[in-house]
Amino acid sequence: MRLIFLVCQLGLILRTKAQMPDACILSDTNRPPRNTDITVVCGTQFMDLSIYICPMYNALYNESMMVLNNQFNTPECFGKADWNMTPPVLKFRFPLNESAVSSCNNNFKITTQVGSGAFADFSNVQYVNISGIVNSVDPSAGMITYRQQIKYMFSCFYPMQYLLNNTQLAVSGTSLAIRDNNGSFITTLSMQLYEDSAYTKILTIPQTGLNLKTKIYVSVKATNLTERFNVLLDRCYASTNPYPMATTFYDLFVGCQRDPQTKLDVNGMSQKASFSFEAFRFVEHKNQTVSTFYLHCVTRLCEVASCRALMPTCSAKRRRKREVADVIGNGTVTSPAIVVGKLSSDEAQTFSASLGMPSDANYSSPVVAVIVCIVILTILLVVMGVYFVLFIKRRKALLQ
Repeated sequence: MRLIFLVCQLGLILRTKAQMPDACILSDTNRPPRNTDITVVCGTQFMDLSIYICPMYNALYNESMMVLNNQFNTPECFGKADWNMTPPVLKFRFPLNESAVSSCNNNFKITTQVGSGAFADFSNVQYVNISGIVNSVDPSAGMITYRQQIKYMFSCFYPMQYLLNNTQLAVSGTSLAIRDNNGSFITTLSMQLYEDSAYTKILTIPQTGLNLKTKIYVSVKATNLTERFNVLLDRCYASTNPYPMATTFYDLFVGCQRDPQTKLDVNGMSQKASFSFEAFRFVEHKNQTVSTFYLHCVTRLCEVASCRALMPTCSAKRRRKREVADVIGNGTVTSPAIVVGKLSSDEAQTFSASLGMPSDANYSSPVVAVIVCIVILTILLVVMGVYFVLFIKRRKALLQ
């Protein structure tokens, strides 16, 4: 009887100290803390942490005793309990900007590594790593404690280079949860085609296709992204199928190499990059009414302070053309088609996508004019020669 009384008394003491809530008494998470108690969502604007509350109470703590990086004097570094969840969780959320990250003493580290894999041919690639600890604050006032300290470590790793195709993603403000504490900013990027240099009129492609040499203005921009990063285009190219790993492709620009009809307007200077090129046809489509191709851009997000250093040094000729097998990138979306119409039979002219030159079977007007002049001149010389020979013979006959 006495043993039962002592057990009940001990239970009352523990309940008094930890104030075990009713939602945790029968919960499966009413147990000692585990590494799996924390969930990390690496979003495009925020990092979100969710931690089971009941293990905190089981360890004689509560939600008010858990704080980011031991910053217990900073109110915004404490989480908010969500008792409507099953099981209940403690939530932390902070924006992906330097001031918000540093206010709770999280680590915000940008590293630059040599490009590898799909990006081996480009300049160094940047990565962002944000990490920290949610730890318990022991309220014991004495020199010793019987509470076990709780630490939940978290991190998010963001690559800063992506493969973007010409399609609107329409994900304004959407966060993306990635496993293994990795994140992606691909959802903040979008590409749009325009028909004017002011980038205000969206390009509409008719069923008959665009006319050859029509100016196409391309804009790649980031929305709902921390102002710490700018958009930098490493390479944009066209392929005859919607998949980046293409056997037939034509580089509009890659590093310092650029198609003569391609003009870079803005790159690496803001959260918007833009360029223009002229509509062309692929030679393999010469017997088709329209030539259909797709536009792909290898896009990187660079830290504002280091964007200039990541741009290619054209005088040094440090970049080379990418091999076909290296085309695939980190993030890929399916692209709508760009359709270019065929000229009428009396002015037909096929342009080569690989060389950007007319085919050998067709001649331009100046060439034809030169050939005609040469033929006429040859005929005149022959006629004059025959006339001169006949004139000499006739004169000799008169003299005799």
